[in-house]
Amino acid sequence: MHLIITDAWMAKSRPIYLSGIKLLLAGLVSALVLMLVAAGLYHWVFLKGAREGWPIVGTLVKLVVKDESEQRDRFMRENINVMARRLGEMQAKLMQLELLGERVSGLAGINPNEIKAATGRGGALVGARSLTMDELQSTLADLDKLTDQRVDLMTVMESRLFDEKIRNMMVPTQEPVAGGSLGSPFGWRIDPLNGLASLHTGLDFPATPGTPILAAAGGVVVAQEYHPDYGNMVEVDHGNDLITRYAHASRVLVKKGDLVKRGQKIAEVGTTGRSTGAHLHFEVLVQGVFQDPQKFLTAGQQLPKRIVATALSARHP
Repeated sequence: MHLIITDAWMAKSRPIYLSGIKLLLAGLVSALVLMLVAAGLYHWVFLKGAREGWPIVGTLVKLVVKDESEQRDRFMRENINVMARRLGEMQAKLMQLELLGERVSGLAGINPNEIKAATGRGGALVGARSLTMDELQSTLADLDKLTDQRVDLMTVMESRLFDEKIRNMMVPTQEPVAGGSLGSPFGWRIDPLNGLASLHTGLDFPATPGTPILAAAGGVVVAQEYHPDYGNMVEVDHGNDLITRYAHASRVLVKKGDLVKRGQKIAEVGTTGRSTGAHLHFEVLVQGVFQDPQKFLTAGQQLPKRIVATALSARHP
């Protein structure tokens, strides 16, 4: 492109030659300058009109503000939805805590309400205000962290209580005759048949014939036979060199090699062998040495209280 520039009297002229690239660059520069001028002018007019309340500009300002308000509302709704999802997740964790609490209370043999954290709160209402979004998020984060800690705590408690329950199921703490009264205790006494002083190696539980005899703990039947002194007799091995013996039964319901559970009916009360009347003779042996069975039965009665104390002390880390 050729451009010729002359003065007013056409006396002088100056030709200018523009190639395609120069022409393109010149057009771009011109367009950019026009855009900057237009943007500056628009900005000046818009601000001046907004300050002075020009009708058309005021309407435009309202439309812009409305659009920004809608965007802000949409943003808030999206954040509220996110918060709602987080609250739902936390509610699920709280339900998990409730289920863990029920399982723990079942293992410990206590009321589930005894291991629930206290929720009552109160006090004077002074300077109350709404929480900001940052404060709300911080509160939710703290609550989420606390919930995770409670879940971990309850899981550990459940594991420990379960282990303790398994161990105690192998210790003879179950009364072999439900609600039975105690006759002759363990220790030295006058023998009822010959009148001589002798060691009574177990506990006697008088009962009517046919009364169920229960396994004092879980284990394996290692003997089921008739003995001249014990009559129909059952021996159960509970491991760790601990054996319980049940004597004078009228009928035996298990045989050697059977696995028995704690509280399972293994025989019925009778008066077989060396006996003066229907009763159960119950013995506990540790490494073949006679022990006072009452110590084990008393420990079984105190066990639930001990577990409750352990659970309540572990409730607050």
